[in-house]
Amino acid sequence: MKHPEQYRDRQIVVLGLARSGVQVAKTLHRHGAIVTVNDKKDREQCPEASDLEALGISVLCGGHPDELIHQGIELVIKNPGIPYSVPPVVKALELGIDVVTEVEVAYHLCAAPMIGITGSNGKTTTTTWIGSMLQSAGLQPIIAGNIGTPLCEAAEEARPDNWMIAELSSFQLKGTEQFRPTIGVLLNVAETHLDYHGSMKDYISSKAKLFANQVDGDTAVINWDDPVCRELVPYIRAKLLPFSMTERLKAEGVYIEPPYLPDEQDAKQRTIVYRSSEGSVADIICVDEIGLPGRFNVENALAAIAACLAAGASPEQLAPPLRTFRGVEHRLEYVAAKEGVTYYNNSKATNSKATMMAIDALDAPIVLVAGGLDRGSDYMELVPVFKDKVKAVVALGQTKEKMAHIAKLAGLPDALLVDTGDSAAETLRAATRKAAGLAEPGDIVLLSPACASWDMFASYEERGRIFKEAVHTL
Repeated sequence: MKHPEQYRDRQIVVLGLARSGVQVAKTLHRHGAIVTVNDKKDREQCPEASDLEALGISVLCGGHPDELIHQGIELVIKNPGIPYSVPPVVKALELGIDVVTEVEVAYHLCAAPMIGITGSNGKTTTTTWIGSMLQSAGLQPIIAGNIGTPLCEAAEEARPDNWMIAELSSFQLKGTEQFRPTIGVLLNVAETHLDYHGSMKDYISSKAKLFANQVDGDTAVINWDDPVCRELVPYIRAKLLPFSMTERLKAEGVYIEPPYLPDEQDAKQRTIVYRSSEGSVADIICVDEIGLPGRFNVENALAAIAACLAAGASPEQLAPPLRTFRGVEHRLEYVAAKEGVTYYNNSKATNSKATMMAIDALDAPIVLVAGGLDRGSDYMELVPVFKDKVKAVVALGQTKEKMAHIAKLAGLPDALLVDTGDSAAETLRAATRKAAGLAEPGDIVLLSPACASWDMFASYEERGRIFKEAVHTL
């Protein structure tokens, strides 16, 4: 089956009453579809149900009825986090019914060209940065997707003279069929979300769907330094626009001059440049002028620059927003300085690589607050950075014993394990107090869990906000 060309009188099932599910249900209803929304949670846990029913949308809570999926259903739209193993999804696929995420619907409704950004780390920072840079260049961006505003909501407002800037997760991309961004940006690929995808092969193929439907007139922005990204090049039909920290690109691309040597961190005397398809080279900005700290943010800047150039911005328009951008909440966010100790909130670091990048970005001894949901990782890749830059670890959550083991392997003093038993919030407050007690003037206390938050908190945002509150009340 193909995605319906129009939705009027089509029977469509939406699985999941999260924000994107509510919005896509409303959008499809406005377009004349016969929509049924289903959520396995009990009715009292679905406050959005009444609003949808008031619009004439059918809502079924408390499980997945056997009769929900049948031959008359023409499309199933699922919340990205719902696994493909749940009965209604399995049955829909057996019946040949397309099962997609909201991204697919938004693509079919959106009048504006799209820039899709994905990667294991750096998506939100890069997405927001692209929006800031295109706004400065007068190109009227709309930012949506995994970053906050549901894509369907933004798609209905978009005009042909806008650019739709969409942060996209692997969960969202896995559920696409015809989605085709004018510009696709792949930042990096690291081992994560294997509890959902089951294997790196499925995770990578989901990310690669960003480029699957692109054609010659589209642009694929890829990280030339990431071996997984490089392996996708033979399968990409769009024009390639790579970015690199470590290689002086010989074809069109964005890179550092002079390039970084392996493991080199010093940004001084380096410039970001753009080599055009004609071979001319234009300076964009000196690396040490960029408004965000850390080598990984230089990499994010390279990706954002490439995307903006592909969208029509000129090189000279990009330096001011690169200087003034100060980042996004929960991404290496400065919180406060107290008694000579500086505190950073990096709650968005939900995998080891993100924590490694945050540690590498900071220049002072670090007392690290880490731990969270156990997805089966061993965290061994953290040993070298713990050894080089971390002076103490305060661990909490399901992985606290694993974090303590990594600290021991790195030769650090025994990690402090925190579990007050009172509440998740009090456990994190206690961990923050213990970290503050271990820190000395000139040190940094960094919340960078290397784990998802769901063992203790509803989201990484909640975790980050509680940490910030704890810092301010020290």
